[in-house]
Amino acid sequence: MTEFPFGFGPPNPDDRGKKEPSGEENPQEAFNQLGQMLSQLGQMLSQAGSSSSSGPVNYDLAKQIAMQRLTSGEIGFTTSTEYQGAVTDAVHLAEMWLDPATTLPAGATTVKSWTPRDWVENTLPTWQRLCDPVARRVAGAWVEALPAEAKQAAGPLLSMVGQMGGMAFGSQLGNALAQLASEVLTSTDIGLPLGPPATAALLGANIEEFTKGLERPNSEVMVFLAAREAAHQRLFTHVPWLRQRLLATVEEFASGIRVDTSALEQLATQIDPANPQSIEEAMRSGMLEPQTTPEQKAALNRLETLLALVEGWVDVVVGDAVTERLPGADALRETLRRRRASGGPAEQTFATLVGLELRPRRLRAAAALWRLVGDKHGLEARDGIWAHPDLVPTAEDLDDPMDFADRIGRKPALEDDPIAALEREAKTREDAEAREDQTPEDPGKQD
Repeated sequence: MTEFPFGFGPPNPDDRGKKEPSGEENPQEAFNQLGQMLSQLGQMLSQAGSSSSSGPVNYDLAKQIAMQRLTSGEIGFTTSTEYQGAVTDAVHLAEMWLDPATTLPAGATTVKSWTPRDWVENTLPTWQRLCDPVARRVAGAWVEALPAEAKQAAGPLLSMVGQMGGMAFGSQLGNALAQLASEVLTSTDIGLPLGPPATAALLGANIEEFTKGLERPNSEVMVFLAAREAAHQRLFTHVPWLRQRLLATVEEFASGIRVDTSALEQLATQIDPANPQSIEEAMRSGMLEPQTTPEQKAALNRLETLLALVEGWVDVVVGDAVTERLPGADALRETLRRRRASGGPAEQTFATLVGLELRPRRLRAAAALWRLVGDKHGLEARDGIWAHPDLVPTAEDLDDPMDFADRIGRKPALEDDPIAALEREAKTREDAEAREDQTPEDPGKQD
């Protein structure tokens, strides 16, 4: 992003501080500067108004910035057609290896090789769902913090501030997406179902770059990552509630955002209404960083636990499927574990933008739990736990996986499903009432 975006240009240094010999500013010059500022502001808002994007984030701008960065040479990419054959073969082989390792059937009906630009294009709708609640809460805090008389006086200016805020958010999101797109390896690389349903997608050029420091053949790394992508797709496709629960938990986190409105007074002194760059810099400074509330802590705990359970299950299933077939499988598993646990610069950028780190902090504990349940009760019982959201382990279960495994039978969905338990209780009551209604004069109804 340029220093003076959206039609703004740098002031003429020769004009700075110019005054009339009397020491007074030239009224005509001040008028001209004001006119120029309003003209530039009009151009900016006109550009925003011509966008089809609406809401708290200008997604058209975000996409434009991301695509420009990904094609400008700053972040290179290779066409997806060069990798399509290799990606297709890798996914098909991985699916065959996964079949004996899980009871969940193949979930991907389409296999794609994406460039970083393809990744932005295909994941942007999901990012919109993730970012909108956060941006809406932060943007709303600006208006909520204003006294009633100030809101009335501001009038149409509030809409202008909203447009500039949407562009500022869009600019930050575009840069973050470009950086993420240059690093992600698959469509599920950060643990969320970002791409279209039932679509396994690998970024061949990124995988080739990732492989350079691993001392393993590119084909081996490709198959390993294809197995992880295919395992994620099996889970997201055949556990209908999982996709919705993950995204809804992010929305719950956003709904609890509270902004320290006292920081707005200091922020007001740093913002130039004619320069949206000043808004972006103020947002980046952390002055409006949301405060963590108890509701957010609870949502974050649920999200981190669910992400860990997903990543732990994938880790175990893929390990069972490929360890004896790929010589470097153990080393690759450890590399991916550390990569997911620590997060890269791009993920940290997203965390700063959205206020949320998408990390499975307890991945190893979750993997140990899934391994224990599978060894003790078999694959059917292990995978059957995903049948209902109330059956999946909690954060407390990760602390004591042995206790959780002891509670799980071979048919957990039947024994532990709370809905089934309620139905059994209702049936018991009905039977008891029927026996009470029976009389000795009607022996035919006796058991």
